[in-house]
Amino acid sequence: MTPSRAPEPHPGVKRFLERYASLDTPSFDEVSAEEARRLFDQMHAGGEPVIDLESVQDRTIDGPNGAVPIRIYEPGTGPGSDAAGDDRPLLCYFHGGGWVIGSIDTHDDTCRKLAVGSGYPVVSVDYRLAPEHPFPAGLEDCYAAIEWAADAAPALNADSDRLVVAGDSAGGNLAAAAALLARDRNGPEIAYQLLIYPETGDATATDSYAENDEDYLLTTADMAWCRDHYFAREIDRGNIYALPRLADDLSGLPPATVMTAGFDPLRDDGYAYARRLEDDGVPVTYRNYDDMIHGFFGMISDPVNLDRAHAAHEDAVGDLQRALER
Repeated sequence: MTPSRAPEPHPGVKRFLERYASLDTPSFDEVSAEEARRLFDQMHAGGEPVIDLESVQDRTIDGPNGAVPIRIYEPGTGPGSDAAGDDRPLLCYFHGGGWVIGSIDTHDDTCRKLAVGSGYPVVSVDYRLAPEHPFPAGLEDCYAAIEWAADAAPALNADSDRLVVAGDSAGGNLAAAAALLARDRNGPEIAYQLLIYPETGDATATDSYAENDEDYLLTTADMAWCRDHYFAREIDRGNIYALPRLADDLSGLPPATVMTAGFDPLRDDGYAYARRLEDDGVPVTYRNYDDMIHGFFGMISDPVNLDRAHAAHEDAVGDLQRALER
């Protein structure tokens, strides 16, 4: 049985949706990619950080087609810190935005909260976006960041044997795909996956895609617009590294937490991937937040500041610590 949604969204979500509707923001399919990015940045980026950390550093690393910007969050002492200072997991985070929008700035609050909650350093990756850079450009940037992180872990006072890939929405897709790529390329050993409402397969064939097609922030029209920008070639829509649920064999992948939201077109897709992982022998913790919408994990600051978003962060950190703490 697939997960269901609550009778109605959380009161905080309802207030957010009412406020969002009052802004009369155009849907993605009504604007260009550039305008969509501007609108998304306007909603999510800017302002003072909600969480102070010991250090936050912007730099670039070598990617497959030039420099890739990253942001490194160092929480200092915290729940995941070790007295020796070099025995912590290292988390690579890939932001959401349908492979077309979003940045390390729009997901700054999320990465800060993950860092301070876990005590782990977090590396956020500003991968290339479609349609200027369609599949597999963004994925190759994310994979390059994983390779860099595995090598750089000691310099970040972290343990290269406890590397985590994480992301929300398209970033969850990229995290899952990068883990699959690392397995198939005999690349860096990834210890855990944190997949937050990821797109992993043909979401259009699921009940939640029809059930939540509009009115809950992410619409199916938005999703189609994102896919059309991401895939320059029709054949790429069947590539297992674009949609890892299409892979015949998921065995040997890292343990995972998969999070979904009840009022999200991607709910059943995420659930199906969790079940595929489990069927292929991968330990999985599946969590469905039945009164939430797509994007809720990032709603941790004003004016929304959802209690359920904070609880989901605590759940994610708890899963990581139970799996990775020594």
